Amino acid sequence: MATESFLREIGGKSVVEQIVDNVTNAIINGELKPGDKIPTENELCTSMGVGRNSVREAIKILEAYGVLTIKRAEGTFVKQGFDSKMLYPVLYGIILQKDSANQIIELRKVIDVGILQLAIDKLELESLHKAEQAMQKLEQKLAAPAVDINAIFEADTAFHMVLVAITQNALLEGICSYVDQITKKSRLKAIEKFINDKATERFLLMHRDMLRVVKEKDRAKINEVVEKHYQYWEQVTC
Repeated sequence: MATESFLREIGGKSVVEQIVDNVTNAIINGELKPGDKIPTENELCTSMGVGRNSVREAIKILEAYGVLTIKRAEGTFVKQGFDSKMLYPVLYGIILQKDSANQIIELRKVIDVGILQLAIDKLELESLHKAEQAMQKLEQKLAAPAVDINAIFEADTAFHMVLVAITQNALLEGICSYVDQITKKSRLKAIEKFINDKATERFLLMHRDMLRVVKEKDRAKINEVVEKHYQYWEQVTC
């Protein structure tokens, strides 16, 4: 295979970082497309004037990010389709920042506004039925004789993921799934606060409102509903 035009001279950043940047930029610019085989280690080494170890390290990083996939005896290829690992560097960056909890809530609010808008556009009878079932399961967990905060959290998460699934957008599903993982501790605290404040009906109303705006295609109320939905979560992260 001929060496691709995206290979550029190393300079500025570390050798490994530059190799990662070159491959990434080639994908962004369309010089490498999903499913394309990238140049061999030897071609990369020769064209960039770098060592084999640096090339291997860069490929390992891109594989870990879900950008490349290695097929033994065939070569290394650009991944086809979305991989949730692609989100890790961005989300780790958010987690490690000061005041990350508030930033994550802000991120989730913005995402939820988009989810509800898109869900309205793509809502089908079957997906509406699944959302209503998820709402019923959440109600059942809250009405159980023995309060199980973890079970309520799981039902809450399942409800939100059903709404995300309505959008038919794998990228959104990946982002929301990962945000759910990294915010479990604070969301459990929020659920506990709802229970201690005897505000479970309010908790359910917030979820019913989300489902209602989708079902009734009430776009004008989306921002208001999302803002109210996260009031308790904001209180426990302050």
